[in-house]
Amino acid sequence: MTIATHLDPTYISRGELALSGLKDLAPSLGYATILTEDGFSVVSVEGNELDSNRFASMASSTQALADAVARELQLGDNEFVIVAAEQGHVVQVRVDGHPLVLAALFTDKQTIGKSLAAARRTARRLTVFLTVE
Repeated sequence: MTIATHLDPTYISRGELALSGLKDLAPSLGYATILTEDGFSVVSVEGNELDSNRFASMASSTQALADAVARELQLGDNEFVIVAAEQGHVVQVRVDGHPLVLAALFTDKQTIGKSLAAARRTARRLTVFLTVE
């Protein structure tokens, strides 16, 4: 029997490790989660006031829409998604080689570029952590 990705202890422990440094890279981090492509939260940090399942569901839907746009317009693989608003932004990055996405909410005190760089670096760290047995 296979363990569902969002319940897999390896994904959970390595995800916690990868997310632990994100706040240092981007101090305006309000919330971050690693989620499965089908919208289940694996692990989250910060922002206790957010519903992790709801955030993961919204992020999954956003990711699927962005993937479909990239595919339909023949742009190649979707690398990341940014939702920018008046009081902050959400950055989503795929975790290479795994059915996971890192979604992070930042306040408007952080530039989008710095937030994207921090999210990409964290996603790469997770890929490395998942490669090491």
